Amino acid sequence: MQDSIFTKIIKGEIPCHKVYEDTKTIAFLDIYPIQPGHVLVVPKIQVDHFDDLSPEDYAALFNTVQKVAKQVKSALSATRACLRVEGFDVPHAHVHVIPCNVANDFYNANRMQQEPDHARLAAMAQKLYIKGGE
Repeated sequence: MQDSIFTKIIKGEIPCHKVYEDTKTIAFLDIYPIQPGHVLVVPKIQVDHFDDLSPEDYAALFNTVQKVAKQVKSALSATRACLRVEGFDVPHAHVHVIPCNVANDFYNANRMQQEPDHARLAAMAQKLYIKGGE
């Protein structure tokens, strides 16, 4: 299996704006966010289909999702941290954590497709960073 873009990020071959990492998962900002503060939570093991994760890796993934969701709500004063699991864009299981205050925040089909603003993403990553991982 060819390395996914997420595996390349995990290996350090591609930079990211990391907000959390532990031995089994990594969380970083989506460079084309639905809303500012949109985080991707990714298991370090590359599997294409979400349901192919081992029970241990599945539990680790959602433990990190919960940490990230709490941090997103707290740091961004969001009413909710909405979750999305798609699996179409990248062949590597992952969960989107999206800060939302109204339903349309989650369903925004107009993802911010302009060139990523890495200075803004770096500032957001610092705001959302969770201590206690690796």
